[in-house]
Amino acid sequence: MRAERSAGSWIDETPLESKCLVRSATAADMPDVTAIYAQFVAMSTATFETEVPDEWEMRRRRQAVLDRDLPYLVAELEGYIVGFCYASQFRPRQGYRFTVEDSIYVRPDCIGHGVGKALLGTLISECQAKGCHSMVACICGVNVPSVALHESLGFQQVGLLPEAGYKFGEWLRLLIMQRPLQ
Repeated sequence: MRAERSAGSWIDETPLESKCLVRSATAADMPDVTAIYAQFVAMSTATFETEVPDEWEMRRRRQAVLDRDLPYLVAELEGYIVGFCYASQFRPRQGYRFTVEDSIYVRPDCIGHGVGKALLGTLISECQAKGCHSMVACICGVNVPSVALHESLGFQQVGLLPEAGYKFGEWLRLLIMQRPLQ
């Protein structure tokens, strides 16, 4: 099976989860990470961000995650980065230090093939090993694949903020899901 760097298609239907290598992101991965995220910013409501950050900004964000000793991961398939995820502190106050928020983005042509599950499953394991108490997912808009992914790994809905953000001329909700880690 071969992954196309741009918007190609998969040659066979073998689940990608078993073929994906999930590993810590390196500085060399950031051009691909930036490109994946740029698509979501420019074309979807999966993030409330409206301006595409450049590679320098994405490198800065990665370093901020690493400086907190939290995981920043990529999924690699046949040499191509097909997704990324990371954990960040849920809120800045000291009392929240054991609660993390996940962020996960998978190339659109890889959604539904197990890449997200491999990434998020590894992120959960690494956060558990670091002593995190719970993980929160803040899901923008109506994002059925993200909700299904999080539910499949034990997240439950704990809140819903209607009209929490505005993008592409419409008010969007914010669904909050949570999973215990300990």
